[in-house]
Amino acid sequence: MNIGEIFISTLTDSKIVSAISSSVFIIFLGFFLRKKEVLSKQTAKILSNVILSVALPALAFTAFMTDIDTESLKQGINLLIWGILVYIVLIIVSKPLFAKYAGDKQDVLRVLTIFGSTTFFGIPIVQVMYGAVGVMYASIFNIGYRIFLYSYGYIKMSGLKMEAKNIKTMFLNPIVVATFAGLFIWMFQNYIPQVHMMADGKEASYAFLRIDKTALWLFKPMDYLAKLASPLAWLSIGATLAEISLKDAVRVKDAWYYSLNKVVIVPIINIVILTVLTVTGLLPVSHVALATVVIMMATPTATVAAAYAISFDKEAVLTSNCSLLSTILGVLAMPLWIVVLEMIKSMGLFV
Repeated sequence: MNIGEIFISTLTDSKIVSAISSSVFIIFLGFFLRKKEVLSKQTAKILSNVILSVALPALAFTAFMTDIDTESLKQGINLLIWGILVYIVLIIVSKPLFAKYAGDKQDVLRVLTIFGSTTFFGIPIVQVMYGAVGVMYASIFNIGYRIFLYSYGYIKMSGLKMEAKNIKTMFLNPIVVATFAGLFIWMFQNYIPQVHMMADGKEASYAFLRIDKTALWLFKPMDYLAKLASPLAWLSIGATLAEISLKDAVRVKDAWYYSLNKVVIVPIINIVILTVLTVTGLLPVSHVALATVVIMMATPTATVAAAYAISFDKEAVLTSNCSLLSTILGVLAMPLWIVVLEMIKSMGLFV
């Protein structure tokens, strides 16, 4: 099968097309509803709070309610390692990428490039494309993101030393708590006290904390909340886009340069390095793992990173323009990345 056939096959895959159309349509619905003032100015913020405090923690936790096997454990460990290494790589690579800038402008553009909206923008798309396995991989991969965002990101933007409040934010964030709780249950489910029960007409044993099996009355509400993450996130993104002037943002060359680096160059760096690591067997990842990483790294400006820039009065206007433009390019580029990932899958480099 040649590249053209792979491309056509990907674009005619109903699952891929429906995943892409769902995200794009709901984002534009949020934009339209805000423009028509059906959604108020505070709606995006309220939706964000619901997503970050309820829906995404539920999504992160329930994704780990699955049986463990050698391959998934291996992939999880490799993603945890790469999730830390990738930020070291980006800290190094971002320096020459923005060498023509100096001072605060360089610092801001580097931090905004290193940290994308992996939680708010990336995970909902991963959920639709790759289901619970993708979300589980994304949650593990995101551990490194949290560590560096609240340490390196804060220090670089503030010029201060690491503060206790950021350590607290790092580890007591609802999504982080849910991720570690779910990860613990998933990894040690064979050693946790077991409950013997009938499943699909056969006798089986599950850890009592596997609530998808032992406490369906508790799992189901969390599952419903988890399913809200994607549509609410996309509505919020659309409503937020409606608040910012695209006309001003497109005139800023620096914002264009940043956005192309963030949405195009950063994912390419991940594909190249992970391909080498997989082919050489140093840190092999599956196709789903690769796709999860690329989608997470192709996301626009992280809200927290932008908040740092605005809070510490470092290129606040440029940050706003970068955030808007990268979000629009991210929405447009994500379908293309999904197609590229499916084409890579067809080449047989990743299982």
